[in-house]
Amino acid sequence: MLRRVPIESNQPLVAFAWARVALAVAGLASVAVAGFPEEGRLAAVVAGVAFPWALLTLILAYTRPGTAFHPLFPAIDMAVLVVVEAVAPDTYGAVRFTALLLISVHAHLQGEARGLIVAAGGVAALVATALLAGAPVSGGLLVVYELTFAVAAIGSAVLLGRTRTTESTSRLRARDLTRRTLGAEAEARRRLAESIHDGPLQELIGLDMMLSAARQATEAGETERAAQVLAEARKLTERNVESLRDEIVGLGPAAFEELSFEEAVQTCLPTWQRRYGIEVELATERFKLSSEMEGDLFRIVQEAVTNAGRHAHAETVSVHLHRAGKTVELRVSDDGEGFGDVDPLGPVESGHLGLAAMRERAALLYGELRIETSGDGTSVVVRAPLPAGG
Repeated sequence: MLRRVPIESNQPLVAFAWARVALAVAGLASVAVAGFPEEGRLAAVVAGVAFPWALLTLILAYTRPGTAFHPLFPAIDMAVLVVVEAVAPDTYGAVRFTALLLISVHAHLQGEARGLIVAAGGVAALVATALLAGAPVSGGLLVVYELTFAVAAIGSAVLLGRTRTTESTSRLRARDLTRRTLGAEAEARRRLAESIHDGPLQELIGLDMMLSAARQATEAGETERAAQVLAEARKLTERNVESLRDEIVGLGPAAFEELSFEEAVQTCLPTWQRRYGIEVELATERFKLSSEMEGDLFRIVQEAVTNAGRHAHAETVSVHLHRAGKTVELRVSDDGEGFGDVDPLGPVESGHLGLAAMRERAALLYGELRIETSGDGTSVVVRAPLPAGG
């Protein structure tokens, strides 16, 4: 819950450290212009506490940036503001503005959960300080100011923290998907090479030997033996054609300009049924889609059927594609085991490579992927806007 999503660059830390230094310098300048109020105590706090702390954070941002994410840093920031307001209650407004800035930045750096804790702790400490030290406003006006400050601080922390977590999670998920996709591609190349070498290549060598034997039998006038060898060669050829067709289906149709979505799925039905032992039912409405959209939708169907047959041990899979207003909806449902209590599309976990790939393909279509799962089976649902003129 309190885990911080990693940040990719240290530049925000450096910029934040320089902002602290700028605030400290501006504070010293303001105190000097104001004639060193509070008998110089405010100047002493800014020069002796706030400015050294700002310099230390700047040094650490360059030398040990990882330490800037420690929860102690926002705690010290809030403590410095508390000391400033306790020494000079008239800095109430300036302290509140500065606190909003610090809370917002910490929420971005620390993430949603930690940012909320920083905001709540900072609000509690500063409100208590205003009540004890004596703020320049009082009564109902103080309540309005403090309530507004609390809502703004906590709201900023939640919104910025959630935005940071969502964006960072998406980047990490995309990076993990890229890494695993490259690994899967290398594995697929290796498997395909081994399959061709151990299967069709070896059998083609055998086919060549059979044809040579048939030619020799024909030259020797052994017609019956030549016919028998040719029959065996034909069976071997048919077996290899079927094997190579399965490999091609696994790679997916390559030319969707010629193959529609329905035709592509129909082409793969016999292979899916033979490979996974499942019955696949197809129902589609006829309407025009771009070849790119048909290709992405087919890949989603291919992955969903593979998951249903290989992992969910389903017996029946239904594929439905229809138009719903200005959107297209694809639904692939199976009667398999489902995902149980696991969220297959959790906000942080990247999940199975196939699920991640389906989610990315749906995003490429400017659509959304939803997975409905229970003990009775799983439905993969994709809704995407129809292209212009579709």
